[in-house]
Amino acid sequence: MKNILVTGGAGFIGSNFIRRIIVQGGYNITNLDLLTYAGNLATIKDLEGKPNYKFIKGDICDRVLLEQVFSESNIDIVVNFAAESHVDRSIIEPDIFLKTNIGGTQALLDTARKFWAVDKKDPKNTNYRQGVKFLQVSTDEVYGSLGETGYFTENTNLQPNSPYSASKAGADFIVRAYFETFKLPVNITRCSNNYGPYQLPEKLIPLIISRALSDKRLPVYGDGKQVRDWLHVADHCSAIQTVLENGKNGEVYNIGGNNEKQNIEIVTIILKALNKPESLIEYVTDRLGHDRRYAIDNTKITTQLGWKPQYTFDNGVAETIAWYTNNQNWVDVVAS
Repeated sequence: MKNILVTGGAGFIGSNFIRRIIVQGGYNITNLDLLTYAGNLATIKDLEGKPNYKFIKGDICDRVLLEQVFSESNIDIVVNFAAESHVDRSIIEPDIFLKTNIGGTQALLDTARKFWAVDKKDPKNTNYRQGVKFLQVSTDEVYGSLGETGYFTENTNLQPNSPYSASKAGADFIVRAYFETFKLPVNITRCSNNYGPYQLPEKLIPLIISRALSDKRLPVYGDGKQVRDWLHVADHCSAIQTVLENGKNGEVYNIGGNNEKQNIEIVTIILKALNKPESLIEYVTDRLGHDRRYAIDNTKITTQLGWKPQYTFDNGVAETIAWYTNNQNWVDVVAS
């Protein structure tokens, strides 16, 4: 069995990814998470006691801890979900985002190089044991903002517009550099906006669902016509596994759901599904540096690796609304 280190596995996407690979088998899983606002034990409570799973509370910037984890668990694969990821928070405290998203990624890369080297005395350290992989989970926000037409491809220039997206772009550049300079086996995936179960209620879809269920005002930035491509988290996790198993070393793969929607469309869809009035909508001052449109061209991963999304937005959002409606206690716990 492969020994996989999932960083940030108490968060939204990481916890869904762990659930996926636990069910499928074939991996011993170590989940390393600092349990900041983005990670919560309530999100992974159902994973406790699984025979091929263990949780460690810790910081990816802690190099001593990383070496201990690699040594004790004989890590073969790293999937790095760990990141400060909320744009509004990055505007207030950008230094935290730079430390975790860039410094933490480099610490993981350095540790992987050290433990995966065939000849640990070789100062160049460019020869690694078979079957190892470092996968960096990134975001389409590193590309910046699109106009009304066109799509982000893997060759689109990176033009981040917030401290969060700048920190993720910086991490991507470091991952690429470790492949080019040290030949470390890496991949980078860049996804569009995720939605689904276990997402914190600070993000658009769970925020609107949870507030609408309580008949609270629904804040919508600006005119609400910002466009995003929406990807169900289960599709995202299946794409990550596809890249792990079949991705060509050094390559970037865009992962999109083919579901472009304006933010205000999302809000009205949720209100209709919950039979709530549109009078709950409250337009608020737009976010600083708010990108107008993101849209992913996922041709590369679909044609080269054979992956494609399984969820339509209608089916995915209906399932998501039902999950949050039936799990309001979980929302209360993680929001407290």
